Amino acid sequence: MASSGSQPGAGRSIWPPIWLAFALIAAALVARAIFNQGTVPLFADTDDAMRLTVVRDLIAGQGWYDPVQHRLNTPYGAELHWSRLIDVPVAGLILMLRPLAGPMVDTIAVYLWPLLLLFCLLVMTALITVKLVGREGLLPALALPAFSLATLVEFAPGRIDHHSVQILLTLVMLYCAMEALSRPRFAIGAGIAAATALAIGIESLPSVAAAILAFGLMWVLVPGRADALRRFGASFGLATLVHAGLALPPERWLAPACDAISLVYVALAIGVGVAFVLLSLLPARQAPTRLLLGVMAGAALVTALVLAFPACLGGPYAGLDPWLVAHWISRIREAVPLWESIAANPVYSIAAALPPLFALAVTAYRARFGPRDGRGAWLIYGLFLALAVVVMLVQIRGSRLAAELATPAGAWLIVAARRRYLAERRPLAGVGLIASWIGFAGIAVGVLVNVIFLAVPGYAETQAERGLDQRRKCLMTSAFAELAALPPARVMSYVDLGAHVLAYTPHAVVAAPYHRNQRGVRDAFEFFNRPLDQARAILDERGITLVVICPQMPEMEGLSNAAADSFVKLYARHALPGWLLDRSSESSPLKVYEVTPR
Repeated sequence: MASSGSQPGAGRSIWPPIWLAFALIAAALVARAIFNQGTVPLFADTDDAMRLTVVRDLIAGQGWYDPVQHRLNTPYGAELHWSRLIDVPVAGLILMLRPLAGPMVDTIAVYLWPLLLLFCLLVMTALITVKLVGREGLLPALALPAFSLATLVEFAPGRIDHHSVQILLTLVMLYCAMEALSRPRFAIGAGIAAATALAIGIESLPSVAAAILAFGLMWVLVPGRADALRRFGASFGLATLVHAGLALPPERWLAPACDAISLVYVALAIGVGVAFVLLSLLPARQAPTRLLLGVMAGAALVTALVLAFPACLGGPYAGLDPWLVAHWISRIREAVPLWESIAANPVYSIAAALPPLFALAVTAYRARFGPRDGRGAWLIYGLFLALAVVVMLVQIRGSRLAAELATPAGAWLIVAARRRYLAERRPLAGVGLIASWIGFAGIAVGVLVNVIFLAVPGYAETQAERGLDQRRKCLMTSAFAELAALPPARVMSYVDLGAHVLAYTPHAVVAAPYHRNQRGVRDAFEFFNRPLDQARAILDERGITLVVICPQMPEMEGLSNAAADSFVKLYARHALPGWLLDRSSESSPLKVYEVTPR
C-alpha cells in the first residue's frame, strides 16, 4: 500500500482526473434533472423551497439581521433559525446571472450552486484519499461519489439548503486535522471550518466535537503538537465569535439559544480556545498527565456550560410544545433511528448505512494491522467517521455525512483488493475486487438489497408509496400556476406544503415545517383535525381567505384522534361545508378553496 503520507502534489497532478470526474457526474445529475423535470419537482424538499424564498427576500431588501419570514405564520410572521452564510452565494449567483438569464435566473442559480459544491466535494475527497491511501486511490475516490446516495441527493440541481456545505466543512476539518500532524498551520483552517460549520447549523456539533477531540488527542500523544492544539483552539474561538457578530444583532449577543449560533455556542468555542491555549503552554511531559489535564479541562467546561445553559440539555427542541414533539417532530422520517428506518424503508436505509459501516471496519483494520506510517492520519479519520456513524445510528439522516466520509476507506480497500488480484490472478481475488467496489457504492448496494427483498412475498406491496406520483405533481412549479395568479391572500395549507406556496406564489401561509413557528404549525394541525367550528375560528382569527391542499399528501389521512367533523374526515366523505368554495380546475393537482365570509 502506498504511504499514507503521500502528498497530493506527488507524481502526476490530481486535477485532470478531478475535472473529468466532475464533468461526468455533473452532466449525469443535470441530465437526470432535465429528463425528470416533467415528473420530479425541482424542490422535492421543503427546505430548498424555503431557502429560495429567503434568498429572494434578502435580494428584495430584507435586513441582514432580520430572521423573520414575514409571510409565514400569517399575519404575524415567524422567525427562522437559519444562517445567512448560505443565502449569500445563492443570492450572488442570482444577481450576477440576472442580466443574462432573465426570468430563468432562479432556476439556473439553483442548478449551479449544488454543482459548484459538488466540485468542492470531489476536491476534498481526492485530497483526503491521496493523503490516506496514496495516488493509487484517486480513481475510486472520484468514482464512488457518483454512486453514493448522499451525492445524488445533497449535490443534485435544486438542492440549495445547507447540508451539502456542512458536509464539505466536515471534510475540510478532517483534511486540515490530518495535515496539522506535520504542518501545524493547518490547524487554523480546521478551527475556522469548525466555527463556520457551527454557525451554519448546530447539526455540525458531532463533526466539531470530532475536530476538538482530534486536536486534543494528538497533543496528548505527542507534546510536540502543542502548536497545532493552540492554533486550533484560538482560531475556533475567535472565528466563532466573528460568526456570532455576523449572525446576530448587538441586542441579541447575550441571548442564549439552543437551536442556532448564540451565546451558548460562543461560550463553548471560547472555552475550548482558552483551554487549548492554556494546555499547550503547560510543561506536562507524560502522556497520562496530559490526558488527565485535558479531561479535567473538558469536564470543567462542560459543567460550566450545563450550569449556565441547563435548558440546552434537552437539545435544540428543548422549548418546543410537547404536543408538537409527539405529533410532528417524532414522526419526521429522516429523524428516526436506523433500526426504525430499516423497518419502514429497508432498501434505502440499508443502502445508506452499509458503506459507512464497512468503512468503519476497514478503518479499524488499517489502523490496527496496517503500517505505522500514516497511522495518525488514519486514527483522525476513524474518529470523524465513528462519530458520523453514531449520528447515523441515532438518526438516519446522519448517513448523508457518513456516506461521504466512507469514500477514503472504500478507496483503500479497492486498492488493496486490486493489488491482490493483480498479484494472484485468481477468480476469488477478482470476486473480492468486485465486492469491494459494490460494498462502497450505495446505489449498487441498494439494487442488490432490493433484489433480495423482492423475493419476499408481499414485500413490493408493503413498500409501494400510494399516490407518490400525484404528491410529486403537487410540488411541481406548474401546480402553483393557478394559485399564483390569484391576488395575494392568506393561505391555510399543510405544514409540508407551506414552503412551496411561499416559493411559487405571492401568498402568505400559516405553517411550514420550522420549529420556531410553533403557533403556526399547531394551528395547521388543529385546523385539519379538530371540529369544524374550531377550525373556522382559526381562519377568522388569522384572516385566512384560501385553503390549499394536495389530496394525496399524508396529512389528508389526519391524526388518529381527528374529529368526526374535522376537515380531513369531511373531505374524505365529500361533505365539506358550503362556506368552502372549490376554486380549482379539474386539471390542477392542488385543491384551492375560497373561505366565504360569515
